[in-house]
Amino acid sequence: MLYEIFCRDIRDYDLRYIGNNVWIFPDIEDGKEKVFWHLTTRSGERKKIPRRKRKFYPEGQTDTETERLPDLRRCERLPWVKPLIEHPSESEVLAWDYEEGDQTIKTYVWIKDYDFVVIMKKYPDEKRRLITSFYIDTYKRNNFERKYANRIK
Repeated sequence: MLYEIFCRDIRDYDLRYIGNNVWIFPDIEDGKEKVFWHLTTRSGERKKIPRRKRKFYPEGQTDTETERLPDLRRCERLPWVKPLIEHPSESEVLAWDYEEGDQTIKTYVWIKDYDFVVIMKKYPDEKRRLITSFYIDTYKRNNFERKYANRIK
């Protein structure tokens, strides 16, 4: 059911943000597009690799991410992704571009009253790549308010 929604609304649909194409990487993981997993699961906690076991990991790696875990809040809001991307000027929606620390520009589309955000990477040709969407935990809300306050105007 979730994957069908993803295919209908995102993968197989000509998604547009303010008239510009929104695309996804076609990379497959566990039989589905990687972005599907980013839209419906969340990262497990990172675990420190014990010093004695680091020789089995790439040089310099000191921690590892556990597998992604299903996130019910993301899953139930998957049908919101398409309308948020296509209608960013609705009064309940905050949409903005923000320059990240690595100089990439990300587009945030946030329905603040419901603590849900869609994040896309913006390219110089105005196209965007869908990265993720998720429910914003209360303790993270300030981060998004700060990004909105420091948005590109």
